[in-house]
Amino acid sequence: MCGITGYWDVRQTGDVEQLNATVCKMRDTLVHRGPDGAGAWVDVSTGIAFGHRRLSILDLSEHGSQPMLSNNQRYVITYNGEIYNHQELKTELTNTGNAPTWRGHSDTEIILAAFEAWGVTKTLGKLVGMFAIALWDKQQRVLYLIRDRMGEKPLYYGWVGDYLLFGSELKSLRAHFAWQEQINPDAVGLLMRYNCIPAPYTIYKNIHKVEPGHLLIINQDRSIQDQTYWSLKNVIAENKVVDYQPNQAVDLLHDKLARSVRQQMVADVPLGAFLSGGIDSSTVVALMQEQSRTPVKTFTIGFDQEGYNEAEQAKAVAKHLGTDHTELYLTAEQTQAIIPDLSNLYDEPFADSSQLPTYIVAKLTKQHVTVSLSGDGGDELFAGYNRYTWVPTIWQKIGLLPVPLRGMIAKLVQSLPPRHWDKLFAMLSPLLPGVAQQRNAGDKMHKLARIIPATSAEHIYQKLISHWYGKEHLVPSAKSANHLLTDLSLDMSAHPMISSMMYVDTQRYLPDDILVKVDRAAMGVSLETRIPFLDHRVVEFAWSLPLDFKIRDGRSKWIVRELLKRYVPDQLIDRPKMGFGVPIDTWLRGPLKEWSQDLLSQSMLQKHGLLDAKLVQQKWQEHQSGVRNWQHHLWDVLMFQSWYEAHHG
Repeated sequence: MCGITGYWDVRQTGDVEQLNATVCKMRDTLVHRGPDGAGAWVDVSTGIAFGHRRLSILDLSEHGSQPMLSNNQRYVITYNGEIYNHQELKTELTNTGNAPTWRGHSDTEIILAAFEAWGVTKTLGKLVGMFAIALWDKQQRVLYLIRDRMGEKPLYYGWVGDYLLFGSELKSLRAHFAWQEQINPDAVGLLMRYNCIPAPYTIYKNIHKVEPGHLLIINQDRSIQDQTYWSLKNVIAENKVVDYQPNQAVDLLHDKLARSVRQQMVADVPLGAFLSGGIDSSTVVALMQEQSRTPVKTFTIGFDQEGYNEAEQAKAVAKHLGTDHTELYLTAEQTQAIIPDLSNLYDEPFADSSQLPTYIVAKLTKQHVTVSLSGDGGDELFAGYNRYTWVPTIWQKIGLLPVPLRGMIAKLVQSLPPRHWDKLFAMLSPLLPGVAQQRNAGDKMHKLARIIPATSAEHIYQKLISHWYGKEHLVPSAKSANHLLTDLSLDMSAHPMISSMMYVDTQRYLPDDILVKVDRAAMGVSLETRIPFLDHRVVEFAWSLPLDFKIRDGRSKWIVRELLKRYVPDQLIDRPKMGFGVPIDTWLRGPLKEWSQDLLSQSMLQKHGLLDAKLVQQKWQEHQSGVRNWQHHLWDVLMFQSWYEAHHG
C-alpha cells in the first residue's frame, strides 16, 4: 500500500532539477500513505515525472522500491495496492517462457513482466486485487492511469494548463507549482445530496477521479481515451442466474471467499482484522482463523452510549472463534477531538459521520499490525441494507393510496417531533414487544413520512439515499450532474427492484462513500486495509445467485448467515443490524453546538457564496428545538464548511 503521484509536462519546458523537485514535493504530501520509503523517476525528454511513497508489505527490500522500470526498460510504473494472485502470475510467466531474471519477489515486478508479455489490457484481465496504477510506455509515449474493478484505491487526475497532474489524493496535485483551483458547485450539490462526491466528480472543476474498472490512455496531444476493462453492468448482463441447490451455493461461497481471505492474508508484516460483531466482519474473521495457525488479531471500538455500541457482540464472537482480541471504549470527548482533522484526512469534503469511528478503529489497529482485513462489501453484494426490504414493501402498501391522501398522512406524522414518537413507541412496547426493538423510532417515522408521497419505488429509493433533495435548492448555482444517481430509470428498469438497488449501491455508495471512508481513515495512520468480499470473483459469484439466496423470509444475507453458522452459534448471528455510527444528533445540540454555530453563521456561509444560508439556518433551528432531526443534512454542511475553512478560509 502506497501513495502515488506525478505529472506530465507535455511541452517539456522543465529541466531535470525542476521535474525532480516538483514531483518530490508532490510525493511527500503523501508520506502518511507510505512512511517506509520514497522514490522518484523523471524523463526530461518527454516531461514525465513519477513519485512514490512506500508502505512496505511484500518484499521489504530495495527490490520492491518504486517507481520501477520493466526488465526491457519499456515501462515505468508507480503503483498503489496489492495483487493477490501475483504468485500465480509469476508461475504462468515462467511456464510460458515470459519471465525475466527476477530481482526480488514484489508484486510490482511481476505486474511489469506481465505488461511486457501480455500487454496492458490482457494483463488487467488477469489481475486479482486492489490497485491504482500510473504506467508510462516509453516506446509509445503514452500514459496509462488505471483503477481497480471495485474502486478500492483512489486516483485523481486533471489538466492544469499544460500539465497533466495525477495522484492518490488531491493534496499531491495541490503541491504542483501550476496548481489552480475553482470549486465546482455541481460537486457541492452532489455532496449535499449524497454526503460524498461520486466519481468522476471532485470538489474542483477540471479535476476528476478515475472511475472503478476504468483505464485512461493519455496522449501527448492531450487526448484522453477512457476505456472500461471491467464493469458490473456487463457482469450482470452476461452472467445468467444459476439455480443452485442451497448447500451447493453455501459451499461455493465458502470456497471463493476462503480463497480470497487466504490470498489476502499474505504479507511480510503483522496482520489482523476489524471485527464489529456483524455478520460480514465475523465471517471474514472466521475464515481467517480457520486458516491461521495462531490466534488472529482482531480489533473493535465501543461507545458508552446505548444504541451505538457493538463491542460486546464483537467480544463474544472473538471469544468463540478464539482470536487475540483488542477493544477500546471511547468517550464522546475522545471521538469529537478528531473532528478538526477530518478536512485534511479526507482531502475533499466528505460527510459520512461513521468516518469518526472508522478512523479511530484504524488508529487502534495500527498500534498492533500493518495490514487489516475488513468485512466491507457484504451488504451491497448480499442485500444487507434495510432499504432492500423496505422499498418494495412500502411501495406495495402505499402505491394504491391517492397521492393527496399520502401527503396528508406525511404531514400528520411530521407534526409530531421525533422525540415524541420515541416516547410513544416506548409506551407501546409492553403491548407490542417488537416495538421495543426499534432504534431511533422517531427518526424512522419521519423518514417514512418523507417517502410516503413518492410516485414510484425508484422514487422511494432516491429519497432514502438522498439528504438535501427536491425543492431544497441548497446550492442555487449547481446544475443537475450527469451521473448514474441522477437518472436511475435506465439502470433500474431492467432488473427486479431489489437487484436494481444493490446494483446502484455497488456502483455508487460502495466506491464513493464506504471505500473512500475506509481508505482515507486507514491510510491516514499508514494502515493497509484489504476487503475479501470485493475479490471480483466473489462479486461475480454473488450476481449469479437467485435473489432468494440473499433475502429469504424477510431476512437479509441468507447465504452469508448460513456460511457463518458453520463457525458461530445462532445467538451470535441473529440480532438487528446496527451499523457503525455516532450520535451526531445529540452532539449537535450539546458539545458540538458552539463549533457548529460558528461554521453555520451568516458570515461563514457567505464567504464562498455557494449555500443558501436561510435554508441552512432553518434546519439548524429546527434541529436545536427538537422539532426535527436534521443531523445528516447539517453534517453535510458542516463538513463542507470545515473543509472550506481549512483549505480556502
